[in-house]
Amino acid sequence: MTDVLVDALEEVRGRLASVSLPLVLPGADRARAARTELLGQLDDYVLPRLHRIDAPLLAVVGGSTGAGKSTLVNSLVRRRVSEPGVLRPTTRSPVLAFNPADAGWFDDARILPGLARTSTASRDPGSLQLVAVDSVPVGLAVLDAPDIDSVEARNRTLASQLLAAADLWLFVTSAARYADQVPWDFLHAAAERSAAVAVVLDRIPLGAREEVAGHLRQMLDERGLPGSPLFTVAERPVDQDGLLPGSAVAEIRGWLDGLAADAQARAAVVRQTLEGAVGSVVVRSGEVAEAHAAQLETVARLRADVHRAYEEARRDVAEASADGTLLRGEVLARWQEFVGTGELLRALESRVGRVRDRVSGWFRGRPPQVERVAVAVESGLESLLLEHAEAAAERTWRSWSSVEAGARLLDSTPPEVALSRASRELRGAAERSVRDWQKDVLEMVRTEGAEKRTTARFLAFGVNGLSVALMIVVFAHTAGVTGAEAGIAGGSAVLGQKLLEAVFGDQAVRRLAERARQELDVRVGELYAAEADRYLVVLAGLGLEEAAGERLRSAAATVARLQGEP
Repeated sequence: MTDVLVDALEEVRGRLASVSLPLVLPGADRARAARTELLGQLDDYVLPRLHRIDAPLLAVVGGSTGAGKSTLVNSLVRRRVSEPGVLRPTTRSPVLAFNPADAGWFDDARILPGLARTSTASRDPGSLQLVAVDSVPVGLAVLDAPDIDSVEARNRTLASQLLAAADLWLFVTSAARYADQVPWDFLHAAAERSAAVAVVLDRIPLGAREEVAGHLRQMLDERGLPGSPLFTVAERPVDQDGLLPGSAVAEIRGWLDGLAADAQARAAVVRQTLEGAVGSVVVRSGEVAEAHAAQLETVARLRADVHRAYEEARRDVAEASADGTLLRGEVLARWQEFVGTGELLRALESRVGRVRDRVSGWFRGRPPQVERVAVAVESGLESLLLEHAEAAAERTWRSWSSVEAGARLLDSTPPEVALSRASRELRGAAERSVRDWQKDVLEMVRTEGAEKRTTARFLAFGVNGLSVALMIVVFAHTAGVTGAEAGIAGGSAVLGQKLLEAVFGDQAVRRLAERARQELDVRVGELYAAEADRYLVVLAGLGLEEAAGERLRSAAATVARLQGEP
């Protein structure tokens, strides 16, 4: 079972490592801290302990600044292995005392693999000083940790890491500070994990033992640690080596010696803490998975904001390019220069026998006018594309700015990206898109007229003339212009329609117009997709793996099932 559980926990560890929580969301900081703590606990304690279940019991001595931890450790092992002092913080790197017979358990990275081994005193919090002491019983190791409330953040972090790696917490507090909040935060975490904890009430003034110890016992019972041993150490002078009298720590020493000598009792402590740690990994992994799901939900919302804004822009362009809006101003003027007004329409309605001469005469010498219409169409469409792209960028910016996670992402983008505006490249891209669409229309007309190139009407209008006529028909699909322009623009569109029908027939014209509209919509969609990608790239850069949270949840569920099996 142990090997299977180890494999399952290795899976949880890998899944935890793959979960990222980059967005600023409520609870995200807590989840990130939990993820870091879980990885540390798996690496420093759970997996090494499962691999070496028969390793010596590791008792970590932790507590508040000035509680007397180092003096207690020295007094327990009857040797000055850890330097106490008046200046704070005192302990900068952990000191591990063990029996020489157990040296093989600690001289490599199987326990606390993240700390470098040293045999001399060190001020480096990244190292672990190993001290072999005959007075420490075989099967037990005592580790002096930095202060949990140290003024130095790295000391506090290391203290938390070491306590999470302990089989047994020997938690030291003083009569003056036992009710402080920071120690109780740690004790509450121990209770949640079902960790084995013993509490040492140190430096008790003469005559205050019963009152202070009684109050602390009541607090332990009320806060989830009713079965935890409570030891008291009276305030006493130390000898020249900085050690308390043996009688002052005899009760603690006797209890630790008993654990070391009793394999069953030692195994029970390890089992209690290990099972609690594994259970904590399961529960807290679920919390990390929930936080990951919240990240995905927020990314989905931000992504939807982008798609919604640019889809709206695409629809607006489709509407404005089909309702006659473009048949105003320059496009209308150039088109009328090309076709005139009613006279050409009357020519188109004349009997077929007279069409060639009348229409050929009408268009003879007019290629420049065709080019002017095409240029006006190009300019009008480009302006329309730029206008709605700017609107889409502004809408997306406002949507993202309305939530803290989105606002933080916007703040993190380089100034040159300028996500509140359309991209600098858009104008050139819009020009290319419009020109490509005009080429599409030209090719449609050329292909459709392949069998009509020798007819009078085709020769009279030419491919370019018929192409601009098709564009005009596309732009007046719903005849949406109003006011004084309505008659002029609408009539001009009708003229374009009649002109095309005179060459291709009404069914072919409807098919060509629909295809031209679709092609334009595709071009606009591609153009705006590139604009939207500026935002989507930011989201992709977060590195959120969509399935990571569910995989973590599944791996944790497997551990929970294995842990529940006999």
